[in-house]
Amino acid sequence: MEKSLKGTKTAENLMKAFSGESQARNRYTFYAEKAQQEKQKDIYQVFDETAHNEKYHAERFFRILNQEFKGEQIAVFNAGYPVELGTTLENLEAAAAGEHEENSILYPTWAKEAKEEGFIQIADVFDLVAQVEVKHEQRFKEYAERVKNNEMYKQTGTVQWLCLECGHIHVGLEAPGVCPICQRPQGSFKLLQG
Repeated sequence: MEKSLKGTKTAENLMKAFSGESQARNRYTFYAEKAQQEKQKDIYQVFDETAHNEKYHAERFFRILNQEFKGEQIAVFNAGYPVELGTTLENLEAAAAGEHEENSILYPTWAKEAKEEGFIQIADVFDLVAQVEVKHEQRFKEYAERVKNNEMYKQTGTVQWLCLECGHIHVGLEAPGVCPICQRPQGSFKLLQG
């Protein structure tokens, strides 16, 4: 640790980041369950994987705080966290918006404040996490567009579709309604990229 975090804006921002990532993890777990209920296995996996990523972001922030604040409490002021649970499409859009706020406003601001307070390594962590959140946002937007445009299981050219249950690869314009091997529904297929 470069210097004491006690009484700094950076300590408060680390706690906000820990809280935000922890809550995002839970939201994405709820969103994954909704996608699973809607038989959207590919989207379930996207939310589940992203929830896993958010857990490790939260853990990194928590470990930094724990080095100096073990057993203490950190008060957080002026923090708001989204509450939204809807259809899988609505959840994808909400997730993309949350990731956008993190990567374009929150983490850049917190990195700047950490640098100003002399916490260069912590600023670097904020910057690195922001880069991951950009990828999360892009992926959520891509899936939301595919759902909106009815392209989750249909394409304009011949492509490969992977059954996420049994591994069957189907070649065609769209995923089969039912997997010919394991008999799982169309929602079990994922578009294979290049």
